[in-house]
Amino acid sequence: MRILFRLLFLLILTVAAVVAAAWWWVNTPLTMRESPAEIRIVPGSGLRSASMQIRDAGVQFEPVMMVLLARVMGAEANIKAGSYSFNSGITPLQLLGKLTRGEVTQGELMLPEGWTFSQWQARIDRHPDLRHEVSHLGQAELLSRLGIQAASIEGLLFPDTYLFDKQSSDIEIYRRAYRAMQRRLDAAWAQRAPGLPFESPYQALILASIVEKETGRDADRPLVASVFVNRLRLGMLLQTDPSVIYGLGSEFDGNLRKSHLRQDNPYNTYTRSGLPPTPIAMPGFSSLQAALNPAPTQYLYFVARGDGSSQFSSTLGEHNRAVNKFQRREK
Repeated sequence: MRILFRLLFLLILTVAAVVAAAWWWVNTPLTMRESPAEIRIVPGSGLRSASMQIRDAGVQFEPVMMVLLARVMGAEANIKAGSYSFNSGITPLQLLGKLTRGEVTQGELMLPEGWTFSQWQARIDRHPDLRHEVSHLGQAELLSRLGIQAASIEGLLFPDTYLFDKQSSDIEIYRRAYRAMQRRLDAAWAQRAPGLPFESPYQALILASIVEKETGRDADRPLVASVFVNRLRLGMLLQTDPSVIYGLGSEFDGNLRKSHLRQDNPYNTYTRSGLPPTPIAMPGFSSLQAALNPAPTQYLYFVARGDGSSQFSSTLGEHNRAVNKFQRREK
């Protein structure tokens, strides 16, 4: 009987020692090679695989211990993929909690309205939190990778601030931006005004990009759109400088000259009628709405006032007087 009690006592001591050791381990800060440790758990990873990825990134612990802890807590199947940041002082229990709650770190990328694709691409290519897989591709190859049948990617991506798991692929940003533009363009097209001179949503997108470049003032966008819609209806040349500048490409040095307006190319709306062949920038939603719901006006001209707004005119005489007043500063 005494032997039995002694064995039971030893068993209790052993269990208590194991519990105490386990409690100490789960609440003891882990040693790290560097802090913070930035780690991306790939989709489909189980706890053992995730633990090995974390260890390989410089967080020192035995993956088997993390697996045992998760099993005890019933959390083995709750690991969430994504990017994580672990700071020095984190304990195994806290680390497991972050993994099961999915407390991922996110990157942020702001892609502005009115920028061209080349400007967007440069910003995406420089972003440190993205995995750059398509930065070396030209437009045609990128369009093929995205499964988009178009001559140009210009205008097809929606300007917005995009949040993403760190070390996501850059092509996912392009995919999200393309899907976002398609949704908004479809919504705007469905709510378009009757009788517009567009044969397709793509033509509306082209005009929206021109509106985007012509004014940064939301209140003026429907008026600017009305000028170009009225000109299209009458068969007048659009004569929009931003389109000419886009067509000049790297030749443009910041100074638009009269010789540029006479230099014919597909984007020169002073020498060619109708819309240019593609958008000239990435338009925002307000420009899309303006292009598809222009103000009901008779305006055919506008000129910048110099304060960010524009003066609109219905006749050439009115326009010339506005140019003299706001551009030449004549009394």
